[in-house]
Amino acid sequence: MSNNIYRILISYFLCWVLSANAAAQIDEDQTGAWYMYLWNTAFEDSQFGLQGDIQHRNWDLGGDLEQLLIRGGLSWSPEQSNVKYTLGYANITSGTFGSSSSTSNEHRAYQKASIPQRWGKKLYIGHRLRLEQRWVEDQDYRNRFRYFLSANYPLNKSDLSQGSVYLSFYNELFINLEKDIGNGRKVDNFDRNRTYLALGYSWTNQIRLQFGYMHQKTKSVDKGQLQFNLFHSF
Repeated sequence: MSNNIYRILISYFLCWVLSANAAAQIDEDQTGAWYMYLWNTAFEDSQFGLQGDIQHRNWDLGGDLEQLLIRGGLSWSPEQSNVKYTLGYANITSGTFGSSSSTSNEHRAYQKASIPQRWGKKLYIGHRLRLEQRWVEDQDYRNRFRYFLSANYPLNKSDLSQGSVYLSFYNELFINLEKDIGNGRKVDNFDRNRTYLALGYSWTNQIRLQFGYMHQKTKSVDKGQLQFNLFHSF
């Protein structure tokens, strides 16, 4: 066997050891924290608007960056319909667990349909379908589908207007539409699942605050996150 083949085998072995060690370093028992600002606005006398969010995600309660996500898009609601469609773009900077300061970048385009419902007098249901086109650093282009189901239930009022205290729940499933991500690497069709439960408060009719716990499961990581959310309509 030639020296070149030995070098190739050793290189592959070292890459495998390093990647396995990096995955093992993630402390699943350490609760992370996500700080999120979500906003939307509608143009006057128009079916169009803008919406987006900024999320600072941490492996711990603060300081160890997991992701910084900045996302925004143009929304449109057809006349005589409660469905809202959004076409947008997101930029994501992902950090490495632990003391390393290395990061990677992702550019993402997305199309989204949001469908609100009201069941009975007090239960507010939301469906969200999202298709993403992802350009992840050092990976091949791929697509991902997401389905989000949410429920809000006011405790002291019949709606979510100012002064309402409410329970909030969601579950979101992520599905990879391609498995091959380049250089012989593959991912599963199942990307991740997030389940969330929170207590919310409508500070005004335009601003809602939520504090909750989200559990995220991927093939390699099973981890909990605290979430601090501010929803702003203007």
